[in-house]
Amino acid sequence: QVQLVESGGGLVQAGGSLRLSCAASGRTFSTYDMGWFRQAPGKGREFVARISRGGSSTYYQDSVKGRFTISRDNAKNTVYLQMNSLKPEDTAVYYCAAELWDRGRDNVNSYGYWGPGTQVTVSS
Repeated sequence: QVQLVESGGGLVQAGGSLRLSCAASGRTFSTYDMGWFRQAPGKGREFVARISRGGSSTYYQDSVKGRFTISRDNAKNTVYLQMNSLKPEDTAVYYCAAELWDRGRDNVNSYGYWGPGTQVTVSS
């Protein structure tokens, strides 16, 4: 079992940057591929980025490619999401989760151990 807690959200102007962190408890963090998702008001939870357990492989939703970077530090049991050039459409609650099932690396149903989320608001 892994418990996840996100932090680093806030209010930022368009074009600004934020760095989200997801801290994990438990000694098995490094055995999980990890993902970031987001959910805007009135919309479903959507995939943002994924990183392999060792950190060597990453995958992004097309709309964030070149702007967001996912990384992890297994020694600190933490996964990060660096978000640059933020846009108002990036406004959402951001969640991290562990990939538990092989149903597609960008499929929300592949993930579990969801954190409570952190709010990101980008003003225009």
